[in-house]
Amino acid sequence: MCNRCFAACPSQAITVKDGTLVHDFGICSECSAKPCTGACPYDARSITGREISADELIDTITRDIPFYRNSGGGVTFSGGEPFHQPEFLIEMLKRCQAAGIHTAVETCGWASQTDLRQAIPLTSLFLFDLKIINPDNHLRHTGKPVEPILENLSLLASEHPEVIVRFPLVPGITDTWENLNDILGIMKKNGLSRINLEPYHSLGADKYQEHGLDYLLHNLGHYESGNLDSFRDFFISRGVSCDIV
Repeated sequence: MCNRCFAACPSQAITVKDGTLVHDFGICSECSAKPCTGACPYDARSITGREISADELIDTITRDIPFYRNSGGGVTFSGGEPFHQPEFLIEMLKRCQAAGIHTAVETCGWASQTDLRQAIPLTSLFLFDLKIINPDNHLRHTGKPVEPILENLSLLASEHPEVIVRFPLVPGITDTWENLNDILGIMKKNGLSRINLEPYHSLGADKYQEHGLDYLLHNLGHYESGNLDSFRDFFISRGVSCDIV
């Protein structure tokens, strides 16, 4: 076992237990120096993200303006949650708008209405995630109340012409007919007519392991393509444009 990263770690985020390296990623994320990456001779440790300024990002974005114009595309701010960094998001939306670039913001709706109101005139399209409408079920599965999210959806729907609902289909959790009817009801209430279905997959399971986290949905199955037709038909038959993405 190579333990150079253990020796280089100043914060005891890396320890040895029974001959195995054990990582406390909570401590690790607070370390700004990351000396363990330089100490690893096998490149098993690396930093895959970095901070970037608004100037750097808009410079990168504007290089692709010819492609946006030819394809009808633009820039999508997603994440994570883009409203987790509202000042940076607003600044980038302003710069993209000034450059004539189409912008989309994908949000879970957990944001302040002050930030949302700032973003509305700067954003071409909102992609709004809706998961569960029942308040108790939403709180149990997401850890957050659903009411502020629904209030923010109503705000966007009333003040912005382009809002598409994004709905993750998770077996036994979000794909119940009760929840489907609730989603449809919220859309009708807010005059929304477009929804994207996002079938559950487990491609992120390895990332949980890499970060020392338990993947709690390992027992869920996957949808077969034919099984998705009934969900799409549910919305289409009720006057909602529906795509599987």
